[in-house]
Amino acid sequence: MLLVRDTENLVLSKCSESKLDERENVKRKKLVAAVQQKLLKLKGEPGWVTIYGMAGCGKSVLAAEAVRDHSLLEGCFPGGVHWVSIGKQDKSGLLMKLQNLCTRLDQDESFSQRLPLNIEEAKDRLRILMLHKHPRSLLILDDIWDPWVLKAFDNQCHILLTTRDKSVTDSVMGPKYVVPVESGLGTEKGLEILSLFVNMKKADLPEQAHSIIKECKGSPLVVSLIGALLRDFPNRWEYYLRQLQNKQFKRIRKSSSYDYEALDEAMSISVEMLREDIKDYYTDLSILQKDVKVPTKVLCILWDMETEDVEDILQEFVNKSLLFCDRNGKSFCYYLHDLQVDFLTEKNRSQLQDLHKKMITQFQRYHQPHTLSSDQEDCMYWYNFLAYHMASANMHKELCALMFSLDWIKAKTELVGPAHLIHEFVEYRHILDEKDCAVCENFQEFLSLNGHLLGRQPFPNIVQLGLCEPETSEVYQQAKLQAKQEVDNGMLYLEWINKKTIKNLSRLVVRPHTDAVYHACFSEDGQRIASCGADKTLQVFKAETGEKLLEIKAHEDEVLCCAFSTDDRFIATCSVDKKVKIWNSVTGELVHAYDEHSEQINCCCFTNNSQNLLLATASNDFFLKLWDLNQKECRNTMFGHTNSVNHCRFSPDDEVLASCSADGTLKLWDVRSANERKSINVKQFFLNSEDPQEDVEVVLKCCSWSADGARMMVAARSKIFLFDIHTSGLVAEIHTGHHSTIQYCDFSPHNRLAVVALSQYCVELWNTDSCVKVADCRGHLSWVHGVMFSPDGSSFLTASDDQTIRVWETKKVCKNSAVVLKQEIDVVFQENEVMVLAIDNIRRLQLINGKTGQIDYLTEAQGSCCCLSPHLQYIAFGDEDGAIEILELLNNKVFQSRIGHKKAVRHIQFTADEKTLISSSDDSAIQVWNWQSEEYVLLQGHQETVTDFRHLESSRLLSWSFDGTVKVWNIITGRIEKDFVCHQGTVLSCDISPDATKFSSTSADKTAKIWSFELPSPLHELKGHNGCVRCSAFSEDSSLLATGDDNGEVRWWNVLTGEAVQTFYTNGTNLRKIRVSPDFKTYVTVDNLGILYILQILE
Repeated sequence: MLLVRDTENLVLSKCSESKLDERENVKRKKLVAAVQQKLLKLKGEPGWVTIYGMAGCGKSVLAAEAVRDHSLLEGCFPGGVHWVSIGKQDKSGLLMKLQNLCTRLDQDESFSQRLPLNIEEAKDRLRILMLHKHPRSLLILDDIWDPWVLKAFDNQCHILLTTRDKSVTDSVMGPKYVVPVESGLGTEKGLEILSLFVNMKKADLPEQAHSIIKECKGSPLVVSLIGALLRDFPNRWEYYLRQLQNKQFKRIRKSSSYDYEALDEAMSISVEMLREDIKDYYTDLSILQKDVKVPTKVLCILWDMETEDVEDILQEFVNKSLLFCDRNGKSFCYYLHDLQVDFLTEKNRSQLQDLHKKMITQFQRYHQPHTLSSDQEDCMYWYNFLAYHMASANMHKELCALMFSLDWIKAKTELVGPAHLIHEFVEYRHILDEKDCAVCENFQEFLSLNGHLLGRQPFPNIVQLGLCEPETSEVYQQAKLQAKQEVDNGMLYLEWINKKTIKNLSRLVVRPHTDAVYHACFSEDGQRIASCGADKTLQVFKAETGEKLLEIKAHEDEVLCCAFSTDDRFIATCSVDKKVKIWNSVTGELVHAYDEHSEQINCCCFTNNSQNLLLATASNDFFLKLWDLNQKECRNTMFGHTNSVNHCRFSPDDEVLASCSADGTLKLWDVRSANERKSINVKQFFLNSEDPQEDVEVVLKCCSWSADGARMMVAARSKIFLFDIHTSGLVAEIHTGHHSTIQYCDFSPHNRLAVVALSQYCVELWNTDSCVKVADCRGHLSWVHGVMFSPDGSSFLTASDDQTIRVWETKKVCKNSAVVLKQEIDVVFQENEVMVLAIDNIRRLQLINGKTGQIDYLTEAQGSCCCLSPHLQYIAFGDEDGAIEILELLNNKVFQSRIGHKKAVRHIQFTADEKTLISSSDDSAIQVWNWQSEEYVLLQGHQETVTDFRHLESSRLLSWSFDGTVKVWNIITGRIEKDFVCHQGTVLSCDISPDATKFSSTSADKTAKIWSFELPSPLHELKGHNGCVRCSAFSEDSSLLATGDDNGEVRWWNVLTGEAVQTFYTNGTNLRKIRVSPDFKTYVTVDNLGILYILQILE
């Protein structure tokens, strides 16, 4: 008889006898407590406690650990604990197990001297023994596979059992309690198991230990099997990790007390136990991806079954721990453990293509891709994985048709945004390029340039966005076709008719890597580019053509930075593998390898003088190091940072090394002595003065010297800081935006331009003197990690997570911005011509033919505003000093002028007869000047700057002001006829309806309003803009109103209902004016980047 005092020894022995070695016995306290709580329920009555979970999740050890508690045993099971390992048995095997158990329970042979001859007799013998000799004992049945096995123990016993199939107790009598076991341990528990096996401290375990835990999702079985193998072969960490990653389960073989020879056998035995009629359904699950929860409806389509039938089959898999179920209300989603996915993939590899094809064929029977509705249970699965199944099924034609469909782009981005779609274009580019490389580029560029819009709510009209693409683009052609169909049904669409003047700004796009590109740099002669990235390679190619020159497998882990030496002989690389290497830039031969850093190396850079060539490196070990290529070891180590050092750069004269760190400081070091010269605490600029938090994290990403060495640029979060090197004072602070993080920045070698790489897929150019953004370069499909100017500053490159490197011409990029149109424009529509008058930022008057793009440069103008006479005879412009000048267009000469205002002139306009010029000013006055007779009238009544005005009719004028009011004037008498208080904030624009019954007002409060001249309250308040609404214009029939805002959006509204009917997105922001043709078919505006938009209604 087993006594309580023997229980500890029994349990200890059973931990080693059971499936898992005692070294794996790392306590899972919550699960142990859950089992013990269920066992307490058996104190007063017989019953069943079931511990269930997938193969190798530690069920047996958990059972053993639960009964180590003496108070539990004394209170509930003073008769002892009896452990029986069952496993997969036939009837003869089960009889043998029962005979052995009866013998153990009846050691004094007081009940019988003969073994039971069949299962029924054994069951009866067991019942008698448990009732009379062991009435308050616990029977542990380990590894139960079949319900019929439990029938032999169904005789009013107290039973704890472990199983993969939670339904095994369905056919037995008595109370039943279940404890589910999760499939994986946490990282710390997994490391603890490995440390016990190899007799090491957790902190001393190699990096591969973490990777093993991650790869197997903490499976106790896998961890213990590998741990047992490592006990005998302690140097095979990398080998066993590689076997796990390559799904070589047969090589992870028995080296513990587990029942199965290899990991794949442990998993396959569960599948073999399935009923024959459902095995094929489990095989179908081989095409599921890891960590993906599949709705029931998807499998209903795959198997062509009713929901209830599918759920019954899946429940069988769940019961046997071959599948997991996530219940969200009434709907069920199912998923596989990563090891199960790997096992199925390997087992059914030869069938995978056919299985994927079956999935697509079944989908096509039930759905059209672009008609999937968000209220369908399975829609999210198809949007995320339809392309994956097509690619895996080798259905290239179907994949291209899907990905090159504007309908699919619209449907998918509206529901899940553009990021996943962009990822698919990168993932399947090798397939899509086979069909049509140009079309693939069309769609990729469309998504990359409009991705920031496609993630917005409300969702933009994708057809309208498509109409902004080049006319040769497949996206444009599909959008044009759809737009024409919808126009027939009353929809409003606009064509950007002068878009040909806006060219693709990137000169070269190359894809040398198979994974993210972290850094790229020019050679000193500007002829070559070196790049490195997550694929662990160094690539070298021609800067002009992209032709590959070198490909080097450079490191054992991701390569984070590369740099040419000043003489172009060498290229340095540094990596996550903690090594820095020097390569011959022509042959690719390894020249030096240094490994003195103890953490990953983030940056490497050479001195600017090749005579005393040094290399600097910055690392996560908090140190900077200087290397002399003639020495085998580090020349100097610079310490002082208290966190990872992210970047470093030598000054132009090589006397100072700058470094920036995650500790929030910029430090300057003397290169000769390696001593710290000064430290600038950038972190202080992020502290809230009212509630300073010293522990705020400010990571400085990079730093760059100005060409003269007088300034230092530092990037942190979304800000650029410019410091004077001599005084350490802050010279300027540039905010790039709240929604993106600066990844990298670089100073131009010849001027004050800075190029900035952002996480929001774009690159910006800034004038660091004026702190004005001069260009916004879009084209990358993902984060931009690196930017760098060429040595002569004529171009710059960008390196991105989308595996590409782009080269941009600086002048070409800046042409639309460095020399840009100011936003004070005037437009005259004459027959089929659209003539635009504008002042550019180098003070030239430009007369632009909007349809042909032809530009005439008229004269220099100090003007703040300008206008054309209706018949294109005269030009007038107002100056900052209050002067007004009139120029005759025929001879390009000024022939009339006057000082009309005390302050800057803000707006100026000819009347229809061209005899009178009306102007408004910062002095809050309006001047009505008959320039022929030189008579004038001053309209005074506004309290602040008069923003603008509209000539209402021959003798009346509508004006609006920063004071929030709109006034109607008699321009003959100079009196105010009506006064409207329209907004609490500044009134930024107004327009008068052609029938002269209504006017609009827009404001900094992000609203527009439609008013009747006869009513004190607005007819409609138009809400939807997300920025200040700066301009507005009525249609000829007064049925529509167009408004423009600070976010670069032009919206069209139904005047009768106040509802928005269309939106056009410009490339820039801050739309100050909209000019409309008399037939309301053409609109003209300019954004803050100086891009001119001539938009025409599609008919």
